[in-house]
Amino acid sequence: MNHTFVSALVLLLLVLDPLGALPIFIPVMQGVAPKRRLRVALRESAIAYAILLGFMFSGQAFLALMHLSERSLEVAGGVILLIIAIRMIFGDPDGKPGHGPMRAEPLIFPLAVPLLAGPSAMATVLLLASREPEHMLRWMAALSLAMAVSCLVLLGADLIRRWVGDSVVAAIEKLMGLVLSAMAVEMILAGIKHYFFGGGA
Repeated sequence: MNHTFVSALVLLLLVLDPLGALPIFIPVMQGVAPKRRLRVALRESAIAYAILLGFMFSGQAFLALMHLSERSLEVAGGVILLIIAIRMIFGDPDGKPGHGPMRAEPLIFPLAVPLLAGPSAMATVLLLASREPEHMLRWMAALSLAMAVSCLVLLGADLIRRWVGDSVVAAIEKLMGLVLSAMAVEMILAGIKHYFFGGGA
């Protein structure tokens, strides 16, 4: 599955899922002094961006080190995204885990990792870079814009929930999950097709 800038941007936004992160982000930030919240949110977003950027540039080296093919990564990434999409649509069977206010100011965990730079986001940037390394600037731009949008959503978390309500946020997340599930299935089918009809691994 070859991606354009727009399709990569949409995929990254779906994987980062800033709307789905609101129920965790809001209570965690309640333990932070109001005058520090903006700085903390920007810092954690920057850390998540640096981590994902590192995974993007180390993709080929990681695959070579682990003796993995791009096809296996494509299928595995599609399966992971499909699981994420199913949870977005139907919710977690045991309820979505939440975090209460933290006593100390969050640093890396749980906001930067795994809320923003989670396993699915890491696998996605790794897949983009490994499949089409000649378009690295395109993937960097898509990641930068997706992270900027996610950061803005999280910064306006309280305003968004008051403005549209929890039910609308939940409905939008389910719609995003449906789109992500279709993209995940496309990735799986493309990986299988390339493996069996494109010269194998």
